Amino acid sequence: MNDDVRNIVLGVVAAGLSAALGWVARTYLWKRKLRRKQAFFGLPDNSESLLVVNRDAGSPDLAVHRYDVFALLELSALIKDCGAHAEVITQDTARQGFGERTEFCVGGPGSNRRMAAHMHAMLPGVRVNTDPEPGPDRLAFQIGSERYRMEKGLSEYVLLARLTAGQPGLNRPVFLFSGQTAITNQAATRYLARNHERLSRKYGNNTFVLLLKVVNSQAYGPDVAELIADVTRAAQAPLPAPAVPRNSHRAS
Repeated sequence: MNDDVRNIVLGVVAAGLSAALGWVARTYLWKRKLRRKQAFFGLPDNSESLLVVNRDAGSPDLAVHRYDVFALLELSALIKDCGAHAEVITQDTARQGFGERTEFCVGGPGSNRRMAAHMHAMLPGVRVNTDPEPGPDRLAFQIGSERYRMEKGLSEYVLLARLTAGQPGLNRPVFLFSGQTAITNQAATRYLARNHERLSRKYGNNTFVLLLKVVNSQAYGPDVAELIADVTRAAQAPLPAPAVPRNSHRAS
């Protein structure tokens, strides 16, 4: 074997080793990223999860709003990416306890009794005006001493929460997507899908409650959602007494 042939062979071997090491490194990084994602969502391989859907508050039938269907589709994609499975049930048939399976609960407390139960039990500092009568405070959020009113199609709010029971054996999280309108529910699921890595780095596998504002949904749909505040502390604390809001927030 002359020098030229030997150099060619060594070059091929080096290229092969480099490609193999690159593949191993990419596989390792991909698996590490997947494990972090699975831990954040509480969805190990082949685990079961629950999608709890609300009903369309504006429909006389037991229908699901199309934006809530879109929200479920986005959540289903996240669950599939984790290698897990999902069961879809309606809010009036959910009977399981908290923390046994990862749960994704979609819809405000006025149209989802499961959401109302979760918020009552774990977010005592949050109140939602579910009065069906029209008025400036209809569907308004009160979080601690602050009130957030809706201007439909222009400025709408949604709570995105990750809650854990903190008890041994009940460590699967519940994700809440509680919006003032159906399109804000989808905006919250889309925000989670786009930002779960950043949220995982910031909060780990701990509880958080975020307030998002959906801007000009009549023009941009669910795509423009701004983070207004981390309201975890206020949402988990009892409402101040008397519960009189200091400020009223509206889009300028």
